[in-house]
Amino acid sequence: MITLGIESTAHTFGIGIVKDRKIIANVMDTYKTEKGGLKPSELAEHHLNVFKDVFKKALKKARIRMRDVDLISYSQGPGIGHALRIGAVVARTLALKLRKPLVGVNHCIAHLEIGELVTKAKDPVMLYVSGANTQVIAFEGNKYRIFGETLDMGVGNFLDSFARLLDIGFPGGPRIEELAKKGKKIIKLPYSVKGMDVSFGGLFTNIKQKIESGRYNKEDLAYSLQETIFAMLVEVSERAMAHTGKNELLLGGGVSCNKRLQEMAMKMCKERGAMFYAPQRDLLVDNGAMIAWLGYLMYKSGNKLRIKEAGILPYQRTDEVDVNWVGKK
Repeated sequence: MITLGIESTAHTFGIGIVKDRKIIANVMDTYKTEKGGLKPSELAEHHLNVFKDVFKKALKKARIRMRDVDLISYSQGPGIGHALRIGAVVARTLALKLRKPLVGVNHCIAHLEIGELVTKAKDPVMLYVSGANTQVIAFEGNKYRIFGETLDMGVGNFLDSFARLLDIGFPGGPRIEELAKKGKKIIKLPYSVKGMDVSFGGLFTNIKQKIESGRYNKEDLAYSLQETIFAMLVEVSERAMAHTGKNELLLGGGVSCNKRLQEMAMKMCKERGAMFYAPQRDLLVDNGAMIAWLGYLMYKSGNKLRIKEAGILPYQRTDEVDVNWVGKK
């Protein structure tokens, strides 16, 4: 069975193609700026401009024709409405044109499922860190539950906001990682962990004041920022592992590409005697392959949408999704 997945929740438009359990194409195009942040209207225009080219490249990479596709799946939410609508329109159009079934999937869960597919993880706690999302997720009681999350902004959006203060463009995460490698001095910053949740609002205000003071160099600030927020994320992940009794940690989301975060999470797992897993970079960032794979799992378990029901769910939470495919993979 060949499933085509469409990812369009935020800055990336991606097409992934999965044949049974094998990824045969995973093509994407990402919106970027040299200055400023993400602008929703420009983002939608970007997706409109690139979707045909991404689609053609994916078919070529997979060495299939459009009529070979058996199932269409798309990221239904959560995400930015302007971006989600482009993906939904493309998905509905393809489903109508090809007369193929259609499945809408949850973007956050897709990160977890693709991680399990390509690693040896069986029943992990997942630290999911991306633009708007910061969640610690695990499967309990027939649902993917959120055991910890941000109380205000997502860690990726926080990093992008910090990058805007430094005027180094979007997305900010990779550029901050490079700056942090040159930092040498730890600057004390607010550390805000509340139970199994984290908060970045106070930290952002504090670091904004430090930048405006002119007394700190940007390399030390980037270094200190990473050390602080990643320690917070690893702490709540370890707490969730202890709470659930699970002995595996899986990373997901674009922020997880950061080598320092991976290093800190790996060290924590080693000290606990737990297993650590991180998929390759093109499966950590937003991508169509994860949408195709979750669409396949859901369809095989009886999930599908009628065209008129195939809208978007910008605010859908991970724990709102009824999970009926676990145990049937």
